[in-house]
Amino acid sequence: MTTPMWTPDAQRIANANITHFREQAARDWAVDLPDYDALHAWSVDRPEQFWSSLWDGCGVVASARGDTVIENGKAMPGARFFPGAQLNFAENLLRRRDGGPAIIAHAEDKTKRTLSWAELYDAVSRMAAALKAMGLEPGDRCAGIVPNGPEAVVAMLAVTSLGGVWSSCSPDFGVQGVLDRFGQIEPRVLFACNGYWYAGKTFELGAKVKEIAAQMPSLERVVFFDHLQHGKTPEGIDKALSWEAMVADHPAGEIDFVQLPFDHPLYIMFSSGTTGVPKCIVHCAGGALLQHLKEHRLHCDIRKDDRVFWFTTCGWMMWNWLVTALASEATLLLFDGSPFHPKPTAVLDFADETGMTWFGTSAKYIDAIKKEGLRPVDTHSLASVRAIGSTGSVLVPESFDYVYEAVKPDVHLASVSGGTDLLACFVGCDPTAPVYRGEIQGKALGMAVEVWDDEGHAVLGEKGELVCVKPFPSMPIGFWNDKDGQKYHDAYFARFPGVWAHGDFAEIRPDTGGIIIYGRSDATLNPGGVRIGTAEIYRQVEQIPEVIEALAIGQDWDGDVRVVLFVRLAEGVPLDADLQKRIRTRIREGASPRHMPARIVAVADIPRTKSGKITELAVRDIVHGREVKNKEALANPEALDLYRNIPELQR
Repeated sequence: MTTPMWTPDAQRIANANITHFREQAARDWAVDLPDYDALHAWSVDRPEQFWSSLWDGCGVVASARGDTVIENGKAMPGARFFPGAQLNFAENLLRRRDGGPAIIAHAEDKTKRTLSWAELYDAVSRMAAALKAMGLEPGDRCAGIVPNGPEAVVAMLAVTSLGGVWSSCSPDFGVQGVLDRFGQIEPRVLFACNGYWYAGKTFELGAKVKEIAAQMPSLERVVFFDHLQHGKTPEGIDKALSWEAMVADHPAGEIDFVQLPFDHPLYIMFSSGTTGVPKCIVHCAGGALLQHLKEHRLHCDIRKDDRVFWFTTCGWMMWNWLVTALASEATLLLFDGSPFHPKPTAVLDFADETGMTWFGTSAKYIDAIKKEGLRPVDTHSLASVRAIGSTGSVLVPESFDYVYEAVKPDVHLASVSGGTDLLACFVGCDPTAPVYRGEIQGKALGMAVEVWDDEGHAVLGEKGELVCVKPFPSMPIGFWNDKDGQKYHDAYFARFPGVWAHGDFAEIRPDTGGIIIYGRSDATLNPGGVRIGTAEIYRQVEQIPEVIEALAIGQDWDGDVRVVLFVRLAEGVPLDADLQKRIRTRIREGASPRHMPARIVAVADIPRTKSGKITELAVRDIVHGREVKNKEALANPEALDLYRNIPELQR
């Protein structure tokens, strides 16, 4: 058995939410649930019991629950959870109205704001009343071009309190990127800031929003708020007014939360792929609420008055995930701007200043501060931080080493993986179990996760496709404007009928039960018929000090596929014969000879999506002479030009 890097002490295990839940469920249903494995098995074998216990244990606020927990429970898609329920998502997040902090928000320009629970409720009530006065009805869409600050939370809660459907993106999206998303869903109201800060620079948004609004005929109102704190509202935009003017005639009061079915639309999320116009993924209120309550309380052990943070923008699903922590009566910590401005310790400073308990970030951030040579264990207290969460890309074993050696040795390192597609996790963390190097701790409760080979057989200790074989509450209720459901079916169920194929290349470890993600299966390399996950290569290459980051693709060549590795090097470092030899040696010894690239190419930049994920598929298309259909999905589309007509790849 592998030696764990962290093991919770007995007191922590005894006090954990998941321990109390397991013990209560065992009593309620007269079942033997001695440990997490038994709890997970029960959660997928007896889903009606599990989701019923979760509803009750988390105190879901609803005007009706209904007698049925799952209808058509073997159909995927097609199952319905709590079909008789009537609830409101926003009502579950606004349970408190006291003077404690609901939101603590810091922006890069040093602006610091705190909203109490009472202030948050009142702000939502005013905006909800304004939206109701203009006739907003259940099912109407509202969108936001918004930074990660209090206004985004208030706007979303006001919209959803009335049964409206919320969608958002970050302010750095280009005009076409916004239109590709919001243009499909035809919002009635657009919330927008007048600008934002990033890396020490100010970006005005007036001209961009004016152009966007002019091309969205569905808009009846554009609501601006003064994020730049300069007192200016952009002019010349039809149907625009300030936030203050929007709520001026609506004093704070009681919110009339509209009661709606469990599967009423809540969010429209967007795929970040580059193969076409983004898919509009529709998520329901009950599914998002129940999944997030499960993950927050049981997997993350979040409690009342905890201070919960995830470094995210409003264009990444982790914002939606984070905001639901209000339903656990936890304080949201919002950070807007560059995590490295004005200095590389900006987010670490934020953690100490705010008393952060849950520190959520990305694998790339952990790798970045490692490459900066930071040792928070020597420079920061982080005394309040119980857990560090990581997602977005694969957290490699060396990053586990770094966290426990240089960040905080007694922290629960919680690597998780799921996606925008389910607004939740398939595999995640357990605060009562050991953490093993390079592994996600286990399957998420209520998620019947397996790894299948190409023939559709479950495998253990082998690499294959991550699948989910039973329905779960946060399955999308569909794609927008996909009336016959064909796009939805093709996205997840075409490969294995009736089974959700997630698109991750993964392995379940037989000794620990942990999960290793090797990258996206659609980006898996296949030289000589052997499937190789790109993360296996990145893990080795990015340990070389001269390499900042890397990207690998499979290039069709001479009737087979050869591995091509692109590297972004530290400033002034040449890709000479010695460095190429060290890269290949590291890959051969750390992975295998089959992983070694046939070509290594230095590039000045690596294209990535708005949520920070590198995009192997876009580069693969460019290398093969195919145009990328949706460049607006990229944060740096100009980087694609670096991959055209590279001489080394023509021989």
